[in-house]
Amino acid sequence: MPELPDIVVYVEALERRILGQPLERVRLASPFVLRSVDPPVREAEGRRVVAVRRLGKRIGLALEGELFVVIHLMIAGRLRWRPPGAKTPGRIGLAAFDFPGGTLLLTEAGSKRRASLHLIRGEAALAGLDRGGLEPLETSLAGFRDRLVSESHTLKRALTDPRLFSGIGNAYSDEILHRARLSPVALTRRLDDDGIERLYDAARAVLVEWTDRLRREAGDGFPENVTAFHDGMAVHGRFREPCPICGTPVQRIRYADNETNYCPACQTGGRLLADRGLSRLLKEDWPRSLEEMEERLTR
Repeated sequence: MPELPDIVVYVEALERRILGQPLERVRLASPFVLRSVDPPVREAEGRRVVAVRRLGKRIGLALEGELFVVIHLMIAGRLRWRPPGAKTPGRIGLAAFDFPGGTLLLTEAGSKRRASLHLIRGEAALAGLDRGGLEPLETSLAGFRDRLVSESHTLKRALTDPRLFSGIGNAYSDEILHRARLSPVALTRRLDDDGIERLYDAARAVLVEWTDRLRREAGDGFPENVTAFHDGMAVHGRFREPCPICGTPVQRIRYADNETNYCPACQTGGRLLADRGLSRLLKEDWPRSLEEMEERLTR
């Protein structure tokens, strides 16, 4: 799922192309992508774009007359910038937004249709989409601490909960926790002041660094290769590859459609976290440490 750095770069690329331009036409290739009924889509046509915003992990196109086009890319949704009047790709195309200088395409890979489009009237109605998450780059350490310990969760869950923090998902939470040298399953209310400060500093550093990096990679072009897996990430998507800090093989735990990647040496004191599926299958045979795992692999 595109997260804060990816969305920021999308927003900046869109500002350069459509700010002040009229949205000439909206073409829906899938009837299921539109999740709102009133106002009708045709009401957006002909209105100029007065702002492009990041709303958590959503992108909002603010139009004249306090009308808002809100796009949520979810996991596999992506934006493409094409010449004016471009056709929507057959299997993956969801919608097209025509502007004088080009066409913005909303696509989604895979069979699951999770990406969504809302047309919202008024700032008050737009606020209804706000999940309430704190902006990690705009809050103080004290504000971060208060929000982190407001509920008892694992650090991984807390960072990715949009009600607690805005814009952080599966990929960058892995990177943040590795940078802070904290276990993804450590509990928020058991973290000491030093751990909270490390997490706060890591969150800000990782998000700023990756936003800058993706901005440089995109340059003046449109970000076409948005992905959750980037070369240069420390642990996310690097299962069994060496940790860039200590060389220990990166491990993972899987649940539902997500996985958590971590370095046992840097983050969990050498302890292997139990993968729900595998640990249930292996039971007593599940290795508890790196040494035990390595011993079994060399038998």
